Amino acid sequence: MERVQLANELSFSRIVHGMWRLDKWQYDKEKALEFIESCMDIGITTFDHADIYGNYSVEELFGQSLALKPSIRQKIELVTKCGIKLISKNRPEHKIKYYDTSKEHIVLSVENSLKNFQTDYLDVLLIHRPDPMMNPSEVAEAFYKLKKEGKVRAFGVSNFLPSQFKLLNAYLDDPLVTNQIEISATYLDHFGNGTIEQCQYEKIAPMAWSPLGGGAILTSDEEKMIRVRKVLNKIKDEIGAVSIDQVLYTWLLTHPSKIMPIVGSGKMERVIAAVKSLELTMTRQQWFEIFEASRGREVD
Repeated sequence: MERVQLANELSFSRIVHGMWRLDKWQYDKEKALEFIESCMDIGITTFDHADIYGNYSVEELFGQSLALKPSIRQKIELVTKCGIKLISKNRPEHKIKYYDTSKEHIVLSVENSLKNFQTDYLDVLLIHRPDPMMNPSEVAEAFYKLKKEGKVRAFGVSNFLPSQFKLLNAYLDDPLVTNQIEISATYLDHFGNGTIEQCQYEKIAPMAWSPLGGGAILTSDEEKMIRVRKVLNKIKDEIGAVSIDQVLYTWLLTHPSKIMPIVGSGKMERVIAAVKSLELTMTRQQWFEIFEASRGREVD
């Protein structure tokens, strides 16, 4: 599979697997390990997590599977996120949902993640959400400490707007390597607010969460979804895709910013279909047909 270079000696598989649904599986360590290895067999080596997924349980479940075959750790890239504090039975001290990007919390979150994954390093740590109380100096201190100790190889952010990205980046010795944002044919905001352009300016590849638009495109009776679905089905036949899922992935993969879609399905056939979208090609006109259908009007 195509690889995307993020930093020196660090690259991601072009298709990333997101593990936020792991706790919803009828969990079985052996079956989960088999799934991880099946992803690796088709070229997916990058796995996306967050400390809060599954009410703070998913990292540990994933780590239990990795422990069955420790040699896998050197063949994959682990990404996780921190900075959100959820109201959860597993965190009874949290009285409200809020953000925490203090040095203390970032370092503690990484220590917990390393314990959960049963590993001694993370490949990439992301700040999960922009924090209106963020002190960029503190974040920089945390990143410097974690990098110096060999606990995190590189850092990025998630859901940051250009001004927020630029602010944090200005305080760091090592620049941020990615911004994980919502991008899909039915969610175009980041094509209009400067985020995609900034990724290209900084020469970093964005990660795309919810690349299928949360699945609504497949079932919704909303006018916009019906309109987009009609165009997707037309282009599906034109490019030889087997499903509109593949058209949606191809639409993202066609963009020159090197978008890395995060596949969230636990069904291997859906993951395989996503990977096979790398073999498809889409013309600029077809790309804009989908863009126009989503906007509901032609470009200006």
